[in-house]
Amino acid sequence: EVQLEESGGGLVQTGGSLRLSCVASGFTFDDLTIGWFRQGPGKEREPVSCISGVDGSTYYLESVKDRFTISSDNAKNTVYLQMNSLKPEDTAVYYCAAALGLPLYGLSFSPGYHYWGQGTQVTVSS
Repeated sequence: EVQLEESGGGLVQTGGSLRLSCVASGFTFDDLTIGWFRQGPGKEREPVSCISGVDGSTYYLESVKDRFTISSDNAKNTVYLQMNSLKPEDTAVYYCAAALGLPLYGLSFSPGYHYWGQGTQVTVSS
């Protein structure tokens, strides 16, 4: 079983930055795909960015490209989401999720992820 622990959320002003961390235990990152998903108030959950330790592939939501960067530290079994130029519409609970191997039907398809963290709140004030 994979266990995930997220950290790094908080309150930031528009244009600010935050870095989210997701530490995975139970499996090494080489065997996992890690995704960051978010759910804003009154919105459906959406994929933000994903990275696979299996083949190095990545995914970014169009609206966060050029602002967010996903990366991994394999030695620490940790995936980071660096979020720059934050906007109020980025406000959401951000969840880290893991899939063993490559998730079925693609990196951004949330049902392909079987392990989920507890979520961390990101609030961007205008």
